[in-house]
Amino acid sequence: MARFPLDAPIVVTGGAGFLGRRIVDRLTREGYRSIVAPRSRDVNLTREVDVERLIAEFKPRLVIHAAGRVGGIWANSTYPGSAYYENLMMATLVMEQARRAGVEKVVNVSSVCAYPNVTPVPFREENIWAGYPDASMAPYGLAKRMMAVQSEAYRREFGFNSVVLLMANLYGPGDNFDPQTSHVIPGLVRKFVDAQARGDATVTAWGDGSPTREFLYVDDAADAIVLAAERYDASDPVNIGSSHEITIRELTEEIARTVGFRGTVTWDTSRPNGQPRRKLDVSKAEALFGFRSRTGLAEGLRATVDWYQANRAPVATR
Repeated sequence: MARFPLDAPIVVTGGAGFLGRRIVDRLTREGYRSIVAPRSRDVNLTREVDVERLIAEFKPRLVIHAAGRVGGIWANSTYPGSAYYENLMMATLVMEQARRAGVEKVVNVSSVCAYPNVTPVPFREENIWAGYPDASMAPYGLAKRMMAVQSEAYRREFGFNSVVLLMANLYGPGDNFDPQTSHVIPGLVRKFVDAQARGDATVTAWGDGSPTREFLYVDDAADAIVLAAERYDASDPVNIGSSHEITIRELTEEIARTVGFRGTVTWDTSRPNGQPRRKLDVSKAEALFGFRSRTGLAEGLRATVDWYQANRAPVATR
C-alpha cells in the first residue's frame, strides 16, 4: 500500500533526466496524480533561492532527489570541481529547504562511487566510511557520500525523515551516449554500433578490461526508489543493485556480440581503469523494503542497443 495519498504533491528533481523520467513513470503507474518534475532551465538546484521557491510553490509531501551532475571517468577526471560542487550543493539545499518547509520525506539518490577505492566484496553499507574513493571519481563520490552525513545529522537533530540509496551503475534505453560524458555501457554501445555502421575493423576500449562492475537496469532502479519512498524510513544508506559482477572485458565482448560486431577490440592501457572491483551486497534492500532487480544484463543490453540503433541519428545530432 502507498505510504502517501495518491493526490499528495511529489517533487522529483531531475525528473526529466534518464533516471528521473523512469521514476515519474513508475509513480504514475502507482496512481500518484500530483507529480512535479522541474527542468534545470527553470530551477537551478545549486541556488538556494531557486530551491526555496520550488518547495514553497509546490508544497510537496515527498521529494525524490534524483538530479545530479553525472558522467564517466573522463568527465569526472576533467571536471572534478564542478562534479563536487554541483552535486554537493544540490543535495544540501534540497534537504535543507525540504526540512525548513516541513516536507515529510526526502529520498536521496546516491552512488556506488561513494565507496572506498578498495572495499571488501561484496560492498556492505557499513564499509562506505572505510577509506577514500577511487581517485578518478573521488570528488563526485565524496559529494554523494555527504548525503548520508546530512541525512543522519538531520534525523538526530531535527527528526527529519530522509533516505539514502547507493545505486550501482545504471544503464538502459535513453541513456547518455555522448562519447565524452557517457558511462561505460552507453559509451561502448555507441562505439560498436557506430563502428559497425562505418565498416570499421577495430574498436578501442579504455584500460585493460580487468576491473569489474555491477550494472542496474534503469527501470529496476526506479522501482527501488519508489519502494523505498513508500516503505523505508531510516537514514542508514541502502545498496541498490543487481548483485551481478562482470569484468569490463567480458562486458565489452557481450556488447560486441549483442551489436553483431565481428571486428577486433584493442585495449588502450594508457587510459585509467578506475576502481578495481564493484559488487554490492543488496540483501538489505530486499529485507527492508522488498526490492529485487528483475532485468538480466543480456536483456537490458539488448534493449539498450536496440534503442540506440533506432535513435542513433538524432542522438548524434544532439
